[in-house]
Amino acid sequence: MSHVPESPYRIRFSSTDFGLKAHVQGVNGRLDTTLAYWREIADEVRRVQAPCLLVVDDMEGEPPPPEHLLEFVQAMRGLGMEQVRVAYVEKHLEQIPQVELASIFASEHGFQGRVFADERSAVTWLRYGER
Repeated sequence: MSHVPESPYRIRFSSTDFGLKAHVQGVNGRLDTTLAYWREIADEVRRVQAPCLLVVDDMEGEPPPPEHLLEFVQAMRGLGMEQVRVAYVEKHLEQIPQVELASIFASEHGFQGRVFADERSAVTWLRYGER
């Protein structure tokens, strides 16, 4: 009997009035983990044709190191996320500068998103913010 390793993350999706919410939990710190859960999110965004996406990051561990962030953004190109407004809530406030760096790279590659410290501000931006 082969043993399939347990995923280091779980995603709970829910429909919202602005599109889709993805609540991500687990352990991060590796580029392959980040890519895996973002690809899963992109699949669901395409499946439900969500115009906007709220990602609530409840992951333990560090985000990928800065030298991997550009690689992450480039790997996401062509998955249909370029047309989706993304609000990303980082629960670990000390990690926001690193996540904002990824957001800057993403913006430079045609993605539209912002990083937030709280869910309420993120939802307000998705519903009413500048487009």
